[in-house]
Amino acid sequence: MASELNIQISVDVLEPQELTAEEQQAMQLAQEAAVDAYAPYSNFLVGAALVLEDGTMFKGSNQENAAYPSGLCAERTALFALSAHHPRAKIKLLAVTARRRQEQEFLPAMPCGACRQVMAEYEYKQREPIPVLLQAADGKFYRFKSVTDLLPFQFTPDNL
Repeated sequence: MASELNIQISVDVLEPQELTAEEQQAMQLAQEAAVDAYAPYSNFLVGAALVLEDGTMFKGSNQENAAYPSGLCAERTALFALSAHHPRAKIKLLAVTARRRQEQEFLPAMPCGACRQVMAEYEYKQREPIPVLLQAADGKFYRFKSVTDLLPFQFTPDNL
């Protein structure tokens, strides 16, 4: 007989004034990164910001390419660049936002499946949860306690 597994996650839905000062800074850096994204084909600008354990912030933006799918999402750009320059750095927070080139308002930003898997790899690597702050609708924000909340059934080195 089949059984059912229910998975529940808890997501904080926050107003801008409810963000910590560090979260506000991270989201501002993600917004700045989005404005600098190289997205001439989709005109969908995505920015990500990482807050490291020592308070340093690192950013990334989506990078498109005419030879689709050779581009890379903002989250992976930030994570891979961080790892190349600071391979042992611990990530304390990942913030993501997006907007359309012709608009000023930032939009809900949900990481794609590939980004979620890469984010999960970095969480596994550091053996600590990485909180994720995402732009939500109506100027609000979603705060997840861990990448696991975004990808509950992860493929990890333990599966090899």
